[in-house]
Amino acid sequence: MIDLYSWTTPNGRKVSIALEEMGLPYTVHAINIGKDEQFAPDFLKISPNNRIPAIVDREKNFSLFESGAILMYLAEKTGKLMPKDTEGRYRVIEWLMWQMGGVGPMLGQAHHFLKYNVGKAPYAEERYGKEARRLYKVLNSRLEGRDYVAGDYSIADIAIWPWISRFEWQQIDLNGYPNVKRWYVEIAKRPAVAKGYSVPKDTGPIPLPK
Repeated sequence: MIDLYSWTTPNGRKVSIALEEMGLPYTVHAINIGKDEQFAPDFLKISPNNRIPAIVDREKNFSLFESGAILMYLAEKTGKLMPKDTEGRYRVIEWLMWQMGGVGPMLGQAHHFLKYNVGKAPYAEERYGKEARRLYKVLNSRLEGRDYVAGDYSIADIAIWPWISRFEWQQIDLNGYPNVKRWYVEIAKRPAVAKGYSVPKDTGPIPLPK
């Protein structure tokens, strides 16, 4: 029913985890961004921004790109992982947007400077390292006394979790954020998360804090 175009990135893993959690049948098409496959003309027709993930819902002949939009679409399609009431729905959307506007872009920059370009731009390393720690602090505060970020387990958790799975890339010690650590480990135990994490290929076990 769903064609998923994806790679082994946090944004890609959001959608494969959601599909597994929702129990939707899907076919995976690996788009190797290390080989610039995201710039292929056929993929451009589906994803005008040349980014993964993207989906095609064959039932409706409908394509969609941008991971946040895809998560909302799938939640609406299945009636799962999104509250029906207005306040609950917008709490989930609120934290989904927090991930899209903050966690994704900022932690992505932390990966670029703290993992791949160490020593080349000390100012950038300091800036994005500090912002990573600030975002973890926000999440840790949000999870105080809560199992999940917005009521029950939802697409908001699914959007945030894959970015936290790269805590080592961000030079973050999860022991310094106990609520995030508890939430992260509990979600990592979910069978659908483990399966979705390995799409479109197995890159090894989910990283766990020491």
